[in-house]
Amino acid sequence: MRRVSLSPSPLHGTGQHPPDDDGSATLSARRADMVAAGAAALFFLVMAGIGAWLQRDSYLLKSPWPPLEAWWRPHAGPGTPLAVVVAVLVIGYGPGLAARLPWHRLLLSAWGTAMAWTWSLALVDGWQRGVAGRLTVSGEYLTEVARFRDAGPAVRTFTDHILADSPDHWATHVAGHPVGAVLTYVGLDRIGLGGGASAAVFTLTVGTSLVLAVLLTLRLLTGEERARAAAPFLALAPGAVWVGVSADGYFAAVAAWALALLAVAATRTSRWGTAAAGVGSGLLFGAAAYLSYGLALLCVPGLVVLLCARTARPVPYLLVGAGTVVAAFSAAGFDWWEAYGLLRTRYYQGYGGVRPYSYWFFGDLATVVVSAGLASVAGLRRTLAGAPGGVRNGNRGPVQAVRDLRGWWQRADRRAVADVLLPCGFLLAVLAADLSGMSKAETERIWLPFTLWLPATAALLPRRDHRAWLTAQAIVALLVNHLLLTGW
Repeated sequence: MRRVSLSPSPLHGTGQHPPDDDGSATLSARRADMVAAGAAALFFLVMAGIGAWLQRDSYLLKSPWPPLEAWWRPHAGPGTPLAVVVAVLVIGYGPGLAARLPWHRLLLSAWGTAMAWTWSLALVDGWQRGVAGRLTVSGEYLTEVARFRDAGPAVRTFTDHILADSPDHWATHVAGHPVGAVLTYVGLDRIGLGGGASAAVFTLTVGTSLVLAVLLTLRLLTGEERARAAAPFLALAPGAVWVGVSADGYFAAVAAWALALLAVAATRTSRWGTAAAGVGSGLLFGAAAYLSYGLALLCVPGLVVLLCARTARPVPYLLVGAGTVVAAFSAAGFDWWEAYGLLRTRYYQGYGGVRPYSYWFFGDLATVVVSAGLASVAGLRRTLAGAPGGVRNGNRGPVQAVRDLRGWWQRADRRAVADVLLPCGFLLAVLAADLSGMSKAETERIWLPFTLWLPATAALLPRRDHRAWLTAQAIVALLVNHLLLTGW
């Protein structure tokens, strides 16, 4: 049987980015893209089928429609026609406009499109259910804002109320995150933006700004051409279903801007530019860690950003910024490590202790297919095809694979290295979270800080296929939001 090569264009890795990759996109590679996406879709359906079978007689998996936290409830709403219109416009005009618009207009257009897409998807469930009431239901942050009227003592005694059997224990999401998460909404309340509607508007607006951060990072590390090609896919990401409205969308944006500033610091030639961006990045890295314990894994893509830029110059400034945040919270009386230890105990006091790891290890990965979309799967296939042969084939042993990777990293063009390593950094973070056993279910929103970067890999797909893959992205989001009533 003739061996089919799935290698990328010969120009990939040399620093030469062809104006149009269609000529080098072989029929076999395009078929492989479709096979990868089809296999991912089948994987999700199989996990959904297994989930339904396991729960046929009992609520074994502790989730209404595993692997997603949702209920089967076909419905439509005021956002339905808006979502369809946004999808059609992006599919029809997005790739062309992304290639032609001046850079600053592209950034604003991408953010505006992401907001329109996210708002329309949220409004499929209606204003109250889809937007204003999202962060006010039982277990959410706004239910505990009143307990922070005197914020100092509340922060100092925060850990006293984490365990489920402690007096006046915190609501689920407040207990499940560092104190910075609830303090965000306390701060909004203090400045007169209290209530579910204001909290939702803030969360959605900040969350969608992630598109700007990703595009800026891509431009610095992979080049403007890649960033432009990625813009429509980032704006039309299926993960927008959970950005509007869950606090994890806000967390994802903070994390994305931390990485964007790190990329700025790593690519600046000015010492002062590196210092300012590095400290800013550190402040946001620190803030992210005090918004969600899982964002400690942000160090993985952070390291990858430095590897792609081939410099460690921002590290001292990064540590200064992050250390400032740690010192501030510690001085206020919040101990991150103590709180995390107590959270682990509480996690296993609830559903985390009874949800079977054997199912959720795979079920969590299946949620990535939905939140990142099928175009991301095809793009990741192209990403892995660009890795060194010894790493890609896995037939030369781990030691040789590391040597191949190091040699390739030293010789290859920096942009080609970033094309491969940047998505892999987010995949490694997801895998670490999955292996930890602390992310059983609800990962379609919990992993947004990592999965929302994956649609950018679709920029590697042939340009002639972009509209078809954007259609696939939109269909996934529209089906999920109209067939299921999501938990967020």
